[in-house]
Amino acid sequence: MTDAKRTQQENYQAQDPASGPLTTDQGVAVDHTDDSLRVGERGPTLLEDFHFREKLTHFDHERIPERVVHARGAGAYGYFQPYESCAAFTQAAFLQDPDVKTPVFVRFSTVQGPRGSADTVRDIRGFATKFYTSQGNYDLVGNNVPVFFIQDGIKFPDFVHALKPEPHNEIPTGASAHDTLWDFVSLQPETLHAIMWLMSDRAIPRSFRMMQGFGVHTFRFVDAEGNGTFVKFHWKPRLGVRSLVWDEAQECQGRDPDFNRRDLWQAIEAGDFPEWELGVQLVPEEDEFAFDFDLLDATKLIPEELVPVRPIGRMVLDRNPENFFAETEQVAFHTANLVPGIDFTNDPLLQARNFSYLDTQLLRLGGPNFAQLPVNRPVAPVRTNHRDGPHQSVVHSGATSYTPNSLGGGCPAIAGADAGAYRHHVERVDGETIRRRSASFQDHYSQAALFWNSMSDWEKQHIVDAFRFELGKVEAMSVRARTVEVLASVDGTLARAVAEGIGVPAPRQGADHHKGNSPALSQESLRGDGSIRTRRIALLVADGLETEHLAPIREALSSRGATVEAIAPHDGKITGLDGSGYVVDRALPTVASVLYDAVLLPDGPPGDSPLLTEEAAVRFVRDAYRHGKPIGALGSGVALLERLGVAADAHGVVTAPSASSRGDGAPSSDDGEEFTGRFTEAVAAHRHWNRPALRH
Repeated sequence: MTDAKRTQQENYQAQDPASGPLTTDQGVAVDHTDDSLRVGERGPTLLEDFHFREKLTHFDHERIPERVVHARGAGAYGYFQPYESCAAFTQAAFLQDPDVKTPVFVRFSTVQGPRGSADTVRDIRGFATKFYTSQGNYDLVGNNVPVFFIQDGIKFPDFVHALKPEPHNEIPTGASAHDTLWDFVSLQPETLHAIMWLMSDRAIPRSFRMMQGFGVHTFRFVDAEGNGTFVKFHWKPRLGVRSLVWDEAQECQGRDPDFNRRDLWQAIEAGDFPEWELGVQLVPEEDEFAFDFDLLDATKLIPEELVPVRPIGRMVLDRNPENFFAETEQVAFHTANLVPGIDFTNDPLLQARNFSYLDTQLLRLGGPNFAQLPVNRPVAPVRTNHRDGPHQSVVHSGATSYTPNSLGGGCPAIAGADAGAYRHHVERVDGETIRRRSASFQDHYSQAALFWNSMSDWEKQHIVDAFRFELGKVEAMSVRARTVEVLASVDGTLARAVAEGIGVPAPRQGADHHKGNSPALSQESLRGDGSIRTRRIALLVADGLETEHLAPIREALSSRGATVEAIAPHDGKITGLDGSGYVVDRALPTVASVLYDAVLLPDGPPGDSPLLTEEAAVRFVRDAYRHGKPIGALGSGVALLERLGVAADAHGVVTAPSASSRGDGAPSSDDGEEFTGRFTEAVAAHRHWNRPALRH
């Protein structure tokens, strides 16, 4: 490569803003960008001001169409590493060598709302992973629930139109609680299984770092001999599966609409790298029809009690993007981006996605060359005969751009048998051309009931509350009533509880005969590694704080990976009991309990705590209690709990007396360690239900 060509390619990359002066797109230095060129100080602007025209023209064309669904997202880079070779069931190269780390980019997203909507809406979350493998890019484009709302892709436009804001008034934004969605649901019972997941706390995750991911569809692994194995993909977070509750999710939308985005970004910046384990459910091809549901039905899952999830590797996200638009917004996923060793099945929803994703990227990213964008560019060599088109950035050499050719030496040559070429799995397909769904797709209730039966009591109550909220927003009483009748086919108790809350007659009978359950579906079974790493603990402080006893406890919690923030009625410092200053991290007016995982009330001056007169502090503690969050209290902090009507012996409330109440006048390290241990266990459990109501 000549020096001129090298310089040209290097300059094409984004330049360090501090490396030189402002320039035009042509590299011409600019000495003034605050005023356009005009005739005199008050005269007309001149068209010859090329800098003015270039600057505004670029600004006018900065936006690209946002995604129709999954518009609001956040992303990060990292790597995937297999535990051992998976050659027994797939030839995919990135699943063979435990010493090889495959780069990845992951994008998390909500489905319904536009880019400007909030993070914590009730919605399904996208979980899409791009593997930059040595054989080319592989995209695992999934969600945080294992099933979808429809069985055939031809219904996808109908479903999304019903889910999206209603066309006459563009309301609601980022929400499913409206007439058109529930009208569709009540008329399409195939949606019920996914709806049960949507009404559960899975639809309001505490963090992207604390939610599962699923490939949804049944795919196929293919080994080196061409033998196929059906496969379902699972991402399981190391931190466990944690959720918000609906009340705090709604408040988060106002307190911090970027709650999940910020959480992901800050964790990676702090070095608390999120980690997931990739697991697979493997089904031999000869067992395709061994279940009472169809493996090709995307509204069904394989219960883990029937086919256990086999862990095959781990993924770590360790780098934030440099530029949101260039990377997170322009990343292009496609279910048909496969590598040798992974193939499709005849799932009709998957087949539709294989068409739709590429079609969408052509519109969003302005033409067929979007794979050349840095975030989409494979690490594997790319040699094609594709030419020209919008945004072509490759300077191709040679006289030929077709196959076969002799003038170019036959290059690029067709890959030989030993070159790792992709080969589709061979299977015989025959049948009549029809528009008819298989009878094996007709059971829409059993797995919805399985999900309901697998929930703990508190999860069931949250599902009932969610249905009451959603259907309570529906104006058409006929839609409310019809939805309840459909729910009765899932579970009569559920239907009756929902009907009671939304003012429609309870169904005369309901299906209470579905008895199966799958413990793996409940969040009670998904507690993670038991650590408190990355949990946010609010330390409510005021003047008179007893710092000597508190310091080792705060240090111990931080050493376990928690983030402890001192929150006071004002910023700056407060005055400790010994007269020293204590630095405040946040002021009460800027935060709320919903932004934290636990609350710690330290010891302070004898008598009533100064926090009792702070309305925000009182609400902070009471909200934490109502939302089942761990609360720790020391000394006068215990008295504060009593004054607020919080039972000191309630689940997840951990207390310890003050040094003065013991009569020795000095804090005990043993007491501090014992309290810290109990409080750590409470925080690790995340939520504590079955609490008595606040006494006043």
